[in-house]
Amino acid sequence: MNPEKVIIGIDPGTSVLGYGVIEIAGKSIKILAMGIVDLKKYDNHYIKLQKIFERVRQLVDTYNPDEMAIEAPFFGKNVQSMLKLGRAQGVAMTAALTRNIPIFEYAPLRIKQAITGNGSASKEQVAAMLQHILNFKDIPKYLDATDGLAAAVCHHFQSNTLQSGKTVKNWKDFISKNPDKLRG
Repeated sequence: MNPEKVIIGIDPGTSVLGYGVIEIAGKSIKILAMGIVDLKKYDNHYIKLQKIFERVRQLVDTYNPDEMAIEAPFFGKNVQSMLKLGRAQGVAMTAALTRNIPIFEYAPLRIKQAITGNGSASKEQVAAMLQHILNFKDIPKYLDATDGLAAAVCHHFQSNTLQSGKTVKNWKDFISKNPDKLRG
């Protein structure tokens, strides 16, 4: 079955950036890649940004995604952290934009809601639900990887809902309208 769409999801970070790449074919979702970019070994913030750009660009060139879904920074109290996170997000977005890939941003709460039905779900709950939905064996050591994957899956669910005209009120409603999304 030929892929209808490939989506890359990014969880931006300046210490660890998570990513996931999925392929949509019919009603199936297949993981093409999931991992992290470990930036902790670099002291220089600008080198971290360079590494983010290079790795995201490499992923884009390898998987040729149709769209990018990226987690939008949440507003915190530490302005310096927000600035650094915004730069990391911007560099990841630029890597996709240089290849003319459309970008879609999702708030962390929206991603968690789409995956678990609970906007305040923990990283562990998101990872466990993705493991169930996508049927992969091991949850990665760094949950930033599953957070990147969650952004991609959230975008797919959003796109499907928008295209099909289905609106859902909660997780139970989603399941009743999308029984094909569950695996036994």
